[in-house]
Amino acid sequence: MKKTVVALFALVAFAGTAFAAGPDSIVLANKKGDITFPHKKHQTDEKIGAKCNKCHEKAPGKIATKGMKWGHDLCKACHTEKGAKTSCDTCHATKK
Repeated sequence: MKKTVVALFALVAFAGTAFAAGPDSIVLANKKGDITFPHKKHQTDEKIGAKCNKCHEKAPGKIATKGMKWGHDLCKACHTEKGAKTSCDTCHATKK
């Protein structure tokens, strides 16, 4: 019984981590140029060092519906803090 409880605990603990990984990248459609967000890079690059709760307030989930102001406030602040570029074309693909 004790082994079953330990195994079940481990399964639950690690399953959440596996599902939280998310996709390699996320494309957000935008009239000023689509945004391809390198999700995996933001999770794994030590220089970036982003934690899930930096973007996801309560739990992992879609951020596409948060809106432009939210994205600009959060992303530009983090880019400034980390010394990354903040120009429009850093995130927005140029429309042709």
